[in-house]
Amino acid sequence: MAIQELLEQCGNGKTICPSEAAKVVGGTESEAVWRNLMEPARMAARRLVASGDVEMTQQGRVVDPSTAQGPIRIRRIS
Repeated sequence: MAIQELLEQCGNGKTICPSEAAKVVGGTESEAVWRNLMEPARMAARRLVASGDVEMTQQGRVVDPSTAQGPIRIRRIS
């Protein structure tokens, strides 16, 4: 899974944006392609939150993925 691979590369305590995972899957050549993968990336992040593998943050604070709106970041739970 792209999210987990990216989090592994960036290290503990660091965050990624779902767009980074979308770009890994869809490539960076066409913005339209990776942008269409943003919601699937956010959905994958929600599943990882539900399984207890990651947490979703906004402005450095952990947020509930079911109510989070706007830009989010994902980080591994240490």
